[in-house]
Amino acid sequence: MQSRYLIAAFAALTLSTAALADAGHSHGANLAYGEPGDPKKPARIVQITMRDSDGKMVFIPNRIDVRKGEQVKFVIRNNGELDHEIVIGTLDENLKHMAEMMKNPDMEHDDPNAKRLAPKQTGDIVWKFTNAGEFDFSCLIPGHREAGMSGTIIVK
Repeated sequence: MQSRYLIAAFAALTLSTAALADAGHSHGANLAYGEPGDPKKPARIVQITMRDSDGKMVFIPNRIDVRKGEQVKFVIRNNGELDHEIVIGTLDENLKHMAEMMKNPDMEHDDPNAKRLAPKQTGDIVWKFTNAGEFDFSCLIPGHREAGMSGTIIVK
């Protein structure tokens, strides 16, 4: 009898974790904005700085131009006093993800298109842009995008 409860509890936990993990996240090979890059292959380096002061939160730069098929290594530094993240996606996907983050502000990411950094920390994302279009990058921690922490990637 007790093992049935344990199995049921495990199944419920597994299903709820899978639902949370997928909430607002996009995984798979056919993403509109590209695919994870190969760190062993050459990539153009683009430095992005995260800042927060006087109630404003920004990415510098907040516009990046990329060629279709190009692999980019984003070297990211959080120069702010707060945790920040960068999530690359379509604007629609990032806005949906932001709504999920409002419900679950402590949501952790382990996605190839996202990186969360503590103050004064650095990290990187290697991404290959396979499709032309206009894409978004945002900090989806509640209140951060609204304070100005978003940018645009133009793929030509």
